[in-house]
Amino acid sequence: MKGSYLLVMRLYKDAIVRTKAREFNLKRGYYVYVGSAMNSLEKRVTRHFSKEKKFHWHIDYLLREAELLRAYLIPSEERLEERLSLEVSRFGKPVKGFGAGDVKVSTNLYRFEGEPDEVLMRILDRLGLKWKRVKSGEEVTLSVGDDGGQKG
Repeated sequence: MKGSYLLVMRLYKDAIVRTKAREFNLKRGYYVYVGSAMNSLEKRVTRHFSKEKKFHWHIDYLLREAELLRAYLIPSEERLEERLSLEVSRFGKPVKGFGAGDVKVSTNLYRFEGEPDEVLMRILDRLGLKWKRVKSGEEVTLSVGDDGGQKG
């Protein structure tokens, strides 16, 4: 399945997240990461839930510090990452330069003071997108073949 996804994370204390080439000073709080997987949405999101992986993307380094609470799977043949990132940017504080190397937005990571789920569900519903919320890699696997459209 192709598509995009939103990761909801919580950083419990301020942290410096170091990647291969960058350093990001992040305040504690909730973070939403916007991504896409136009080859295998299920494999990509399951990978994000996994603790054992080779570090490749900026998000891998953040997930070493933050707790991944849940993910929103958004199946689509259309690449929606940039559009979703622009929508999330209206509500969350952008972390400039984080994980947006292949799109025209300046970031794919946004900080929220409180739980961002109500905002995310409103965005997805307003855009008329089918989506499914999962809380583990196992749930991602179980959702394969599901038609999405979950409301919660």
